[in-house]
Amino acid sequence: METRISDAVRNALATLGAPELLFVVERPADHTHGDYAVNAALVAAKVLGKNPKEVAEALATELTNVLGDSVTRVSVAGPGFINITLARSAVTDAVVEAVQENSAWGRGSTQEGRRIIVEFTDPNPFKEMHIGHLMSNTIGESLSRLIQFSGATVMRANYEGDVGPHVAKCLWGLHRAGIEEPVSATELGKAYAQGSRAYEESPDAKAEIDALNREIYKGEEAVLMELWRKGRAISLAAFEEMYKVLGTKFDYYFFESETAPIGLEIVRAKKEEGVFEESDGAVVYRGEKKGKHTRVFITSQGTPTYETKDIGLAFLKEERWPSDHSIIITGAEQTGHFSVVLEAMKEVAPLLGNKTEHLWHGMLKLPSGKMSSREGNVITAAGLINDVIAKVSERNEDPIVAEQVALGAIKYMILRQAPGGDIIFDFEKSLSLEGDSGPYLQYALVRAKSVLAATEKEGDTNDVPAEPYLIERLISRFPEVVARAEHDRSPHHIAQYLTILAGEWNSFYAQNRIIGGEYEAYKLLIARAFVYTMSNGLWLLGIPTPEKM
Repeated sequence: METRISDAVRNALATLGAPELLFVVERPADHTHGDYAVNAALVAAKVLGKNPKEVAEALATELTNVLGDSVTRVSVAGPGFINITLARSAVTDAVVEAVQENSAWGRGSTQEGRRIIVEFTDPNPFKEMHIGHLMSNTIGESLSRLIQFSGATVMRANYEGDVGPHVAKCLWGLHRAGIEEPVSATELGKAYAQGSRAYEESPDAKAEIDALNREIYKGEEAVLMELWRKGRAISLAAFEEMYKVLGTKFDYYFFESETAPIGLEIVRAKKEEGVFEESDGAVVYRGEKKGKHTRVFITSQGTPTYETKDIGLAFLKEERWPSDHSIIITGAEQTGHFSVVLEAMKEVAPLLGNKTEHLWHGMLKLPSGKMSSREGNVITAAGLINDVIAKVSERNEDPIVAEQVALGAIKYMILRQAPGGDIIFDFEKSLSLEGDSGPYLQYALVRAKSVLAATEKEGDTNDVPAEPYLIERLISRFPEVVARAEHDRSPHHIAQYLTILAGEWNSFYAQNRIIGGEYEAYKLLIARAFVYTMSNGLWLLGIPTPEKM
């Protein structure tokens, strides 16, 4: 309907002599103002040199004629806004469509036929997966599902740093502790913290770790590389367990050990062409020519930096899975890094650089303050999940339900706001059943399913009330909310919508007798439409849907 309204407004503006104007068709915050609001008259009035209300009246008359029986009212409000209220038949059609389409309800086609690769999570082996990775995974998985739901073929990629200074620090720490057979990711994390502290505090340790780093890149020292392989395998196994819990299955894994040689070859070749230049024995990119800053791509020791590895990664991605668009999701601290890398990539390989998009998010923090894997006080992803599960278990002893509710609580807290800002994780608020939480949405869905489970009736439209219930109007908005969330790369639109929808379902449930009440069959149809809408919305957020709570 939004597209139909937009087309009708565009045609009406052309008739009035104001074609190709940018205007907005949106949903009013106050439902009493109708289902849609249009600001086209305010925009057109400036071009036409007329009073906004005069233009609005003309547009309202045209829209009434074009939209016909689909609307019950097209009115002018305020300085020249046009409010549109859908007819009962249009709202009923949306409810029926939701039920008929089931798990496909809300799907779009804006990305139809496109191949899009989404890289996210990106934990480093030899360090534990912390809550920053949990944030990246939650946002990345939700965006992947949104893009997939919009018609694209999506490939999920995970880029893991299995070489570099952090690896040398961990292996140095293991050696100092006399550990030749590491057995857990926690053990590796402690060794890394020890090595990292020593690197900052002791010149001798720094020299030893730098030498280890060079040896790891060479890959020739048998004992060292055997320890590297053991530690890498332990880390990757721990990561896989976490991905299973979080509900993410990656299609491709990329490692710095394989991107580094590719990046080095490319950067050295492009240095000869003038893209990069030598400076004090290192190879750098002068970002100032693009309004950025200078960054090192190859150190004076001849080892590649993250920048060079990212150049190699872009080429390796394209080789393994050619795409139309590439999205990289990281924490905000990497914005400076990527602003330079993408400018360099546009010179090295314009097609790759121009189709790569960097999205960033803030930090996930606990009230206790900032964490640091270097200091050894890292808050692990597994630790946070287990803590929330323990709190849920105080109310529900079923381990499956406890895990599902805990994941819902954590993921919703991450996705409830637009990516970019930091989040303080509030344990009590995250588990509240009073609203604005993942469990609140899960409970609304469980309640609706229990209504449907209590009867064998499917529901129909043979007898409907004259005026639509508000929940029907909200259900009809779902496809548009999905489209906006995908377009804005922001799942928070889904989270906010579902919170409003759940609240209205609870009101509908409290105020209306569904089974055995007036309009029983149609109310059951509404309940079923709500279940599909909430289920699909929670799936897009990556939030599990418990059968009981």
